[in-house]
Amino acid sequence: MIIGLTGRISSGKGFIKNFLEKIGFKYYTFSDVVREEAAVRGIEITRKNLQDLGNEVRNKEGPGAWAKRIIEKLELGKNYIVDGIRNPGEVEELRKIKNFFLIAVDAPQEERYERLRLRAKPSDPKTWEGFLEIDNRDFGEDDPKGQQVCKCMEMADFFIFNNSNIEVLMERIKDVYKQILRKEEVDKI
Repeated sequence: MIIGLTGRISSGKGFIKNFLEKIGFKYYTFSDVVREEAAVRGIEITRKNLQDLGNEVRNKEGPGAWAKRIIEKLELGKNYIVDGIRNPGEVEELRKIKNFFLIAVDAPQEERYERLRLRAKPSDPKTWEGFLEIDNRDFGEDDPKGQQVCKCMEMADFFIFNNSNIEVLMERIKDVYKQILRKEEVDKI
């Protein structure tokens, strides 16, 4: 089974990843694949540069290009988490695989900014204005081959709104996972 994750920056996707890894899922993220390409090209690792590179490759190779690169790494019959889905073409490419389920995650904007500040990744913006800029770009661009998290979230099979504490979030994650297992069993019939 492959569980894809999409959602706003700092919305809580990492908690889902951690839960699934604990029960045996292997993790891949689009960001790592884009970073690998940036390293090959000698591009400085900043969020803007990674977004620009992501868009460039989608425009040259098609909207599902990054998904194809991740799919090449997967072994049939194993369970995977594929994180950082940002374009509907990536969802469409992953949907070609049997037992692919997409989870969308969101949280209030102010909470997401505070989480981003606390995690302090080098590529994260340091100001509210910088956060809004990358958040808006990531959520939806005019370019159909660009960042379109909003459209990916609309394509999701399941949605988690992370507006409470960690205990509530974990219950929501477990509930969605149980629904996925039931759906997978029904699909086998």
